[in-house]
Amino acid sequence: MLKILITLTSLLTFSFAEAQITLVRDKRVQSFLRKTVSDKDVYDTSINSPKSAAFSEDGTKVYVNSLEGMQTVVYAWPNLEKIKVIDHRFDSKNQNLFQGEETVFNYPFYQKPSAGVNVFRGKPVEMAFSHHGDYLWVTYYRRDYDASAQSPSAVAIIDTRTDEIVRVMPTGPIPKFVTISPDGKTAAITHWGDNTIALMDISSHNVKDFKYAAHLTVERQLSQEDKAGTDRDSTCGFCLRGTVFTPDSRFLLVARMGGGGIAGFDIEQRKYLGSMMNIRSTPRHLVVTANGKNLIVSSNVSGYVTKLNLDLFVNEMRGAQGKRIKATGGQEAFVGVGARTIEVDPTGQYIFAAVNDGIKVVAVNVETMKTISEVKVDPFPVGLAISKDGRYIVVTSQGRSGQGGGNSVNIIRVDKN
Repeated sequence: MLKILITLTSLLTFSFAEAQITLVRDKRVQSFLRKTVSDKDVYDTSINSPKSAAFSEDGTKVYVNSLEGMQTVVYAWPNLEKIKVIDHRFDSKNQNLFQGEETVFNYPFYQKPSAGVNVFRGKPVEMAFSHHGDYLWVTYYRRDYDASAQSPSAVAIIDTRTDEIVRVMPTGPIPKFVTISPDGKTAAITHWGDNTIALMDISSHNVKDFKYAAHLTVERQLSQEDKAGTDRDSTCGFCLRGTVFTPDSRFLLVARMGGGGIAGFDIEQRKYLGSMMNIRSTPRHLVVTANGKNLIVSSNVSGYVTKLNLDLFVNEMRGAQGKRIKATGGQEAFVGVGARTIEVDPTGQYIFAAVNDGIKVVAVNVETMKTISEVKVDPFPVGLAISKDGRYIVVTSQGRSGQGGGNSVNIIRVDKN
């Protein structure tokens, strides 16, 4: 097996003449190289197929989801001291976390574990903060006994004041994404596995009071009956992923990686509005800029980042009448095949994109939609988070079967020119 490694000393930083910033790889936490030559290269066995990263609301911690390690690792920022490892393991000793719940929306279990459906280890995918940062939501790709991800998965709710799991709730199959409404009243959990989104009422500050409020569907719900032994990256229907609320919390937009397009919902009416289809193929991640003016979309296979006028987009979506229509075009930038997670920096000036196939992070100017800087990272970047001051980017890298790489978290410094 070919092993692809990029050392700190061998990295190249690419800048552009018109760049206002330069991206420089500064530090790394990894588990593939025990003997390091720099104190900026930290060896940590907890980094096992890192999927995503997030900074705490106060900016003092970084959370990293290790998918195959089935853990969320917590580091102090900026010194990267490991302060906690949250293990996503549930046995007879912590069944109280489930509050007696096993499933939701009548999802069946296709496995019958002898110890019970709530005895499992969860594979953490994405995360989001709620209640002014007091709670961190972590979705599980699947329960470890559910090899084909047919059955209900789950979402853990972590109290960030103690970094302990305080509740676990069932979800639909493959909840790849979770996002919180700007008004803090609703959590949306997007199911990659069956074309649905679950809405949860989280208006209370008490986790025991959280409850499901609605089950939304994009066109048609996908049965899981025949999915045993299949590749769930292919048998995922519309493969719903990136999800974002509009700033007024009224509308929800969801990326359809399978077949393309962006679906829209009216949250007040619990109504599917339709889908905008003329988006670059395989839209993966959606972000709304801080000023609320633009919707930013990353498209994985086509390798583009697109900027759309949000008000215009939503108004057109409201007139779709449940059909597939075309959106008014926006501006776009080609960043490279494999455009995955994107974020906009706190100033609203720059988009940062993790580019999986290109093994790099790319910066794009929001106003001009031109690439202005890029830097090579360890293969193969997937997740990305920006520090609260906008000076650093944390990038997670997963490996590929037969190609190596992965098990690395890169810290990128954003230098102003």
